[in-house]
Amino acid sequence: MHVQEWLDTVPAAAVYAVVALVIGLESLGVPLPGEIVLVSAALMSSQHSGINPIVLGVCATAGAVVGDSIGYAIGRKGGRPLLAWLARKFPRHFSEGHVATAEKSFEKWGMWAVFFGRFIALLRIFAGPLAGVLHMPYWKFLTANVLGGICWAGGTTAVVYYVGIVAEDWLKRFSYVGLAAAVLVGLTSMLVIRRRAKGASREPEKVAAE
Repeated sequence: MHVQEWLDTVPAAAVYAVVALVIGLESLGVPLPGEIVLVSAALMSSQHSGINPIVLGVCATAGAVVGDSIGYAIGRKGGRPLLAWLARKFPRHFSEGHVATAEKSFEKWGMWAVFFGRFIALLRIFAGPLAGVLHMPYWKFLTANVLGGICWAGGTTAVVYYVGIVAEDWLKRFSYVGLAAAVLVGLTSMLVIRRRAKGASREPEKVAAE
């Protein structure tokens, strides 16, 4: 919520840039909340805040693909020393256990690890640098990277946008239903009170007549 509130204070162009930058840095290997920023921005776009979901999806995809590619290039040149440096800088994310698990996934699944790694927070950080360290052929990496970026960034934007639209529409309908129910309850209560009041007023008349 704090991310969404902050994004709501900046111009739409800045939101596109922030989303692309954060996702790009995360894909490059810096542990940042790319998914949270993307979801928050997509939800804003569904609330008529001037953010175009198509432009947002394109910017998020571009950030993911470019960031991963830069991470791949750095990993290919830096090799194992790069992973050791990352482990010192970010021990929580680049511990030996995490690196070993990610490496096994890449060696076993190859392109699929790059593609599906886009949907997993930990592998999303590892994908670019680790693919470069393992010298995965760039054309394979780029293919999986582009497809994964489109499916993850574009898909997340589309799903959150439409869920936001449906939720807003549902809430509006719910508010109308609630209003109608409140009016109905109010009228019913008024009629019941009126009848009881009339009944109470007639009882003294009957007693007097007797």
